[in-house]
Amino acid sequence: MEVLQGKAVFSGIAIGKISILKKEESDIKRKHVENTATEIARLENAKTKGIAQLQKLYDKAVQEVGESGAAIFEVHQMMMDDDDYMDSIKNIIETEAVNAEYAVATTGDNFAAMFSSMDDDYMKARAADVKDISDRLVRILSGTDNEDMDSDDPVIVVAEDLAPSETVQMDKSKVLAFVTRLGSSNSHTAILARTMNIPALINIEFTNSMNGKTAIVDGKNGTFLVEPDEETLEKYKKLKEEELHQAEMLRSMKGKETVTKGGRPIKLYANIGGMSDVASVLQNDAGGIGLFRSEFIYLEKDNYPTEEEQFQIYKTVAQNMAGKKVIIRTLDIGADKQIDYFNMDHEENPAMGYRAIRICLDRPEIFKTQLRALFRASMYGNIAIMYPMIISVKEVLQIKEIVKEVQAELTEQGIPFKADIEQGVMIETPASVIISDLLAKEVDFFSIGTNDLTQYTLAIDRQNAKLDNIYDSHHEAILRMIQMVVDNAHKEGIWAGICGELGADTSLTEKFVQMGVDELSVSPTFILPIRKIIRDMD
Repeated sequence: MEVLQGKAVFSGIAIGKISILKKEESDIKRKHVENTATEIARLENAKTKGIAQLQKLYDKAVQEVGESGAAIFEVHQMMMDDDDYMDSIKNIIETEAVNAEYAVATTGDNFAAMFSSMDDDYMKARAADVKDISDRLVRILSGTDNEDMDSDDPVIVVAEDLAPSETVQMDKSKVLAFVTRLGSSNSHTAILARTMNIPALINIEFTNSMNGKTAIVDGKNGTFLVEPDEETLEKYKKLKEEELHQAEMLRSMKGKETVTKGGRPIKLYANIGGMSDVASVLQNDAGGIGLFRSEFIYLEKDNYPTEEEQFQIYKTVAQNMAGKKVIIRTLDIGADKQIDYFNMDHEENPAMGYRAIRICLDRPEIFKTQLRALFRASMYGNIAIMYPMIISVKEVLQIKEIVKEVQAELTEQGIPFKADIEQGVMIETPASVIISDLLAKEVDFFSIGTNDLTQYTLAIDRQNAKLDNIYDSHHEAILRMIQMVVDNAHKEGIWAGICGELGADTSLTEKFVQMGVDELSVSPTFILPIRKIIRDMD
């Protein structure tokens, strides 16, 4: 038995045969061509086919992982149609009189190298995307674009790395787990794997000789066991049975209240990125939506979404939730979420820069459009609004003035809305924690964003993989801050919840309840496990 240690991306146990994904090694040769116009026509045809393939992948991904998970394929379509990218390819074809395959591969390498050399982490990540779209074009041009995964039985897919397009187009019924040598826990593929509930490991140093061998993926401990002995195999088969049994037990939690044995109710809500995620919210029986990341509406478009477009989305989600709470966070872009059409300047430290509520207050025309859509949609369900990245009471008072202006405009135009909907703020900076006693006098609720709160409190960039070993969301400082926020909220008679990833940390669920946390908002798949923990508490 060979035991390889890697890093878990999504937990769970998988037992089966290894299938090493061998990518087509396209031997791209430089060929002289007489007619460059013919090559450019081939390129344009390949681009049209590539964009159509990406649209099919997007549609498939929306059904399987929701709009937020599928957004990468819209980005790839835009990149494939980008003028700079296509002009570079055509220029190589025309000036060097070479074949389209060579020109695409050369441009892909050049652009990837350019992105990789940038300081900005978001732009660095685009290197993998441009390689992905270039490889797709080359496969189309060379006639090797086979999009189907061919396997009779479910397998553990092992690969050097997996592009998002490769992950989504696989038949999930044939995939037991993903195992890769490269990749990161924050990559698009890792996010897709988590959303698809498929166990996944990265940083595994496999060899091609492992192909076809029996293996075990231990998503809890990050281990990959190749050709396990009988004793180990039996042990993991029992663990797998227990895992399935636990899943069956959790299904019995559907329809039950999220309340401790002592009778204390907890609001257990779900985090979503778009309309298509609502199905998972309902399937997992969440009590409501505690965080609707509205920025995905902006990220998935190539221009500012109109009031009507936003209204239709918010209205549909509110209607589908049938009276359950829907807390929508206003636009939260900046840092690792950049949008080209916002035309924002490059920043050395975007995590602490021009982002979230700062953009909204600086560009009130964008903010008002979203607020109008939100208040209009409030007539169709139980909508609440929360504002991100708050650091002062002054900001809250500015928000209130803009809200008054919006409500006055709607009233004057005879457009109905609910004036008394709940409005809260996200507590995700040390400043907002320290003045939470003052903020509590101005709002209806707090939602603690533990991801950024941890980053800012510990002075650790959460995108920096080198600091993973000291990024500690269990740090005593973080837990004390959560307690302070909850206490200050309750003193003013408002409720306080957690919507960051820490809310889904089952090792802290009991502690959070003991602290007095009123609400936990987590990924839909965590709803039932957390409900069980709460119901088992005294």
